[in-house]
Amino acid sequence: MHVLLAIGTRPEAIKVAPLYHALRSDPFFSVTTCITSQHRELLQQMLAFFDVRPDVDLQVMQPRQTLADLTCNVLRGADQLLAQTRPDLVIVQGDTTTAFTVGLAAMYQRIKVAHVEAGLRSFDLQQPFPEEANRRLVDVFSDYLFAPTSGAADNLRKEGYRKESIFVTGNTGIDALLMATEIVRRQGHPLPINLPAGAKLALLTAHRRESFGEGLLRICQAVLKLLDRHPNLHILYPVHPNPNVQDVVQKQLSAHPRVYLCAPLEYPGFVGALAAADLILTDSGGVQEEAPALGKRVLVLRETTERPEGIEAGVAELVGTSVELIVDRATALLQGSEARGPVLSPYGDGLASSRIVEVLKTGALTESFSAAPARDAHAAAPAPAKRLRTGT
Repeated sequence: MHVLLAIGTRPEAIKVAPLYHALRSDPFFSVTTCITSQHRELLQQMLAFFDVRPDVDLQVMQPRQTLADLTCNVLRGADQLLAQTRPDLVIVQGDTTTAFTVGLAAMYQRIKVAHVEAGLRSFDLQQPFPEEANRRLVDVFSDYLFAPTSGAADNLRKEGYRKESIFVTGNTGIDALLMATEIVRRQGHPLPINLPAGAKLALLTAHRRESFGEGLLRICQAVLKLLDRHPNLHILYPVHPNPNVQDVVQKQLSAHPRVYLCAPLEYPGFVGALAAADLILTDSGGVQEEAPALGKRVLVLRETTERPEGIEAGVAELVGTSVELIVDRATALLQGSEARGPVLSPYGDGLASSRIVEVLKTGALTESFSAAPARDAHAAAPAPAKRLRTGT
């Protein structure tokens, strides 16, 4: 089977890497790996770390291009590439513009499409934007729908997708995280911040389009209040290069002595920071999955999430961009003032890539992923938890 694997962004590179190696190690498959370079430097870091070697680079990245520009450029490049290579199957991952447009180009040429991480829904086209639309549209023209959880599969069934095309595999992002954690453990990757004895570390990531402007300003205000309330707290914030993020964050936080602003960390450094953090504040979908797999609870800086399993399991909580709610819930986690059970991940067990390969070879799964184990990858699955308070 000739497979074309599309990668555009840093998160895609991370989540596709285990599948890339699983496909290339199986003689049943011939693999063409295409990067669009929707991200450039960030993408190259991940490709190098996971030893992913692209065959084609569409080089679509341009300064300050609009979503329409990006969509047109990827669609045009993917259309030409598919006409030349004629693969049997195109695999796309997640909810990026790359995933949507490469999948669309394949559908136009009547080439089968497999969507890794299918079925995620926030049910709000504005949050996240444009990712919610992208992932819904990719599912429409996909022949294989690889859902990371049973909840994602339920979404697809309710929307009328054929049950024969839906496979619950777990998330390849957890495969990648467990691979990377072992590499980091062996090699050692020091934190980019020097913490004094007894200090607590908060890891912050915030870059979603729906938070641009006032939302990001409120997040920064909440950070400053947290720092005032907790004199031993230090903030590590890898800041996205988008000017809409940089301009606000640098103005609001750069002068504080306990805030460390840095460029986005290479993946091993980020995994190390994730493992070391006492508090995690994020609007990233990937971090919502990764943190529980490392035994960490998450405060989600969004009003909605397409990953409700973490909310339902009690390992993530929606706080939006409300200053008061962020400060209140972060303080509760830092002080350990609420009785909590162990953190169990509902997102994966490290075997998603092998399940996807199994489906592509045989058309069926021997065993679907139903619930992920705890951080040690051997404990029992979590019981359903009461939904936590959400932000407004």
